[in-house]
Amino acid sequence: MKLKRFEEAVGFGILGLSAITVLLILCIIVFDITKKGAGAISWQFLVDFPREGMTQGGIFPAIIGTIFVTFITALFSIPLGVSAAIYLSEYAKEGRFTRFIRVSIRNLAGVPSIVYGLFGVALFVEGLRFGTSVLSSGLTLGLLTLPWIIATSEEAFKTVPQSYREGALALGATKWQSIRSNVLPSAFPGILTGGILGLSRAAGETAPILFTGVAFYLPRLPDSVFDQFMALPYHLYILSTQHHAIEQVRPLAYGTALVLIALVFMVNLTAIILRYRYRKKFSM
Repeated sequence: MKLKRFEEAVGFGILGLSAITVLLILCIIVFDITKKGAGAISWQFLVDFPREGMTQGGIFPAIIGTIFVTFITALFSIPLGVSAAIYLSEYAKEGRFTRFIRVSIRNLAGVPSIVYGLFGVALFVEGLRFGTSVLSSGLTLGLLTLPWIIATSEEAFKTVPQSYREGALALGATKWQSIRSNVLPSAFPGILTGGILGLSRAAGETAPILFTGVAFYLPRLPDSVFDQFMALPYHLYILSTQHHAIEQVRPLAYGTALVLIALVFMVNLTAIILRYRYRKKFSM
């Protein structure tokens, strides 16, 4: 008994130390970026257009472009991903084919993002002739996010007790009515969290939009979904590695990184708040 308690204490200690280490590293990174980028943050930096080859002005087109492409990603990936998760969790019979689908989805989640970018060029830019545009980039990011949303949504459905389904069926409801009225609302907090976290990842990706629509320097807003756009991740990449005056724009690069982190943080915070509210609502 004493040995088991000792092993348990050691295990919890290692887990706690690992969590503290990760949190400490994260805090150091955020502190360094905040320290070096806070001086570049101003109202003009957030709402102005870039000028003089991105050595002056702000990042307003990049902020709007990031929000725009993320919105298209959500419209494409969340309904399709949740629908696929409903089929796998509630309708598909267990067998080799279903297991093959699940393994394929998990493998797709591990495919490098640059591969999705090249596939997006072949399918959306060239195949469907959307061109290098917001639409092509948003759909490419949607494909990147889709495996994540399917997996997290299916896990959310699995957490719903079977009695919720059986109770609705016993009252004469159809299978779809049972899913819509009992299962889906109960799993909604997990679905919402997975979807928003997937979108926050998509908002920070550079490789999938590199060939499908993002522009190096475009001091204007896109007029339609078929126009090119600027985005915070690619803007940061250019300022940090490809700009002709890297030392001059380094403060702007740190400021852009700080804005991107703040944007992702707000998205994640939204997921936490909504998850808490819906979980509290359905637990009453």
